[in-house]
Amino acid sequence: MCLFMACCHFIRLASQSTFLCEKTLLSAKVSVRVILPIKVYPNNNLHTYKCDFYLGGDLVLRSFKNILCVLVAFFLVTIGIMCLWTRIRDENFSEKQVMLAAAALTMPNGSVDGASVKNKVHNSQKQTENNNKALPVIKTKASAVFSENPSIYADEAHYPVLETTYSNGEFGFNNFFVKNTTGYEFDIGRYLNRSLGFDFEKSNKVQVLIVHTHTTESYLTYDAGFYHESFHSRSEDPEKNMVRVGEALRQGLEAQGIGVVHATEVHDSPQYDGAYYRSYDTIEKYLKMYPDIKVVLDLHRDSIGYGSEGGKVKPTFTANGKKAAQIMIMAGYDPDGYYDFPFWQDNLTFALKIQDTAENMYPGMTRPLYFGNFAYNMNVNNGSLLIEVGTDANTLEEAVYTGELLSNVLSKVLQSG
Repeated sequence: MCLFMACCHFIRLASQSTFLCEKTLLSAKVSVRVILPIKVYPNNNLHTYKCDFYLGGDLVLRSFKNILCVLVAFFLVTIGIMCLWTRIRDENFSEKQVMLAAAALTMPNGSVDGASVKNKVHNSQKQTENNNKALPVIKTKASAVFSENPSIYADEAHYPVLETTYSNGEFGFNNFFVKNTTGYEFDIGRYLNRSLGFDFEKSNKVQVLIVHTHTTESYLTYDAGFYHESFHSRSEDPEKNMVRVGEALRQGLEAQGIGVVHATEVHDSPQYDGAYYRSYDTIEKYLKMYPDIKVVLDLHRDSIGYGSEGGKVKPTFTANGKKAAQIMIMAGYDPDGYYDFPFWQDNLTFALKIQDTAENMYPGMTRPLYFGNFAYNMNVNNGSLLIEVGTDANTLEEAVYTGELLSNVLSKVLQSG
């Protein structure tokens, strides 16, 4: 900040100096004498020729301004490099991480986080079974889903919520679709016939980790076909944000005998940028605490639509006569090792099996699977996925119900291999 203010002060002084010098320079003249010694043939005698040039005041002024601009530009570039170096030095980023942070990565909903990919590979050799036995799963009590009566927002402007069910993608297989932005063509059937890239044990060991990079993402708390003007789709309250959805998933998995731990740490508040770096550190912490973890699920919620008069979109489906939020599973792609993600095909296999099973159990549950050139911390192990549960226009109740249904889907996939 001090460097920024000093820079602004320098520019102001430079501008004032230019203005004060302008009148003087306009009346100034600079004379230049050029002396040219030339031999003249045929006698080869040496003659000297003199030429006088005069530069008017306007040309002098332009030269002075050009020099001043160069100096200011050099000063600004130097300050920028110093600031960038200070940030990089303090964070201890690798060269690749610096490049990613500078370029930034864009989420499917358009949000930007320069730290979307942290290129580390989990070292499985550090795992010990003794650590797993020493740390039991922390269980929490089930709670009712928070809801509101929309009439309390009657005095505010209302904007439309557009309800739909997404079912089409770039290419499909049986009853589901895939959105492939990689250019890599693959046979879905062949991937579905592959085994999971990890061995899931039938035991009470903790083998599933639920985490939330954008923990404070939240939902509407009523279903009225609109949202109110002051609606803010972020909440620090774990009963209203992604933690509540994660709890529904955790409870459902535990009820079916699957050991799971739910990381409820907040990674996107008070600072949003860098959330993926912070959630990566959380994931690494839990992998060390529970070395038998095979599956890491990062639960998010999406955002679709322009807002205001343009409205927001809520993707839904119906299961057992009850409305729920559609999910979008994301699977990364890394053919050249740029993200340190050598097992991306295992993750893709896992994602496709979940997609296929979900549509067989609950038709309409999934939006097209998003297969793209990214990692988003899915490079921590070969059972790691990012799943978007609905959008900010879905209700919390719909998202929580989806969490319950997702536990049934995951249980079937994991226990069948």
